[in-house]
Amino acid sequence: MLYRAFPYRAGVDPLQDGGALWVPRESQGSGRHDNPDRYGALYSARAPESAVAERIQAFRGQTITDRDLRRADGRPLSLAAIDDAALPALVDLDDPRELARRRLRPSMVATRERTVTRSIALDIFEGGAVGLSWWSTLEASWTNVTLFAERATRLLREEGEPEPLTIRHPAVRTAADVLGIGLAR
Repeated sequence: MLYRAFPYRAGVDPLQDGGALWVPRESQGSGRHDNPDRYGALYSARAPESAVAERIQAFRGQTITDRDLRRADGRPLSLAAIDDAALPALVDLDDPRELARRRLRPSMVATRERTVTRSIALDIFEGGAVGLSWWSTLEASWTNVTLFAERATRLLREEGEPEPLTIRHPAVRTAADVLGIGLAR
């Protein structure tokens, strides 16, 4: 199972703007594995708190309210569960054998230097993979997943309706605790 936190729009197809599987390629280019001229990067996680943490990390050291979990256009940050059972194996960048085979060091996978991580992702894409997994740089026990949208989305299925997030949601509470984000009363 994968989880994705995203600005949800009720009533849209999962592959459309506001849907759980929507990849806004025109907005990509600054992310860890972005190569928007080659593929859309669909970012997700194996744990709901990791997906949420990736979205709220900019609030570190601050206190948030439910309003901070809504976009200016009113769309709520929501959590979707995504069935990934039909995906083939992902390239696992937390596997020492895979790192050795690719001549990668763990520090290369986790670096904040985006030219390095984008190059790794592009190499994996060009090798024909559907996506990759790696440990979260926010909490190493969390596994994050980047899927190459053009290859992966047809193999994914949204499980139920996305849950709008509030500061009372367990995944928000855990992510905020790990990141040092306060939650308003």
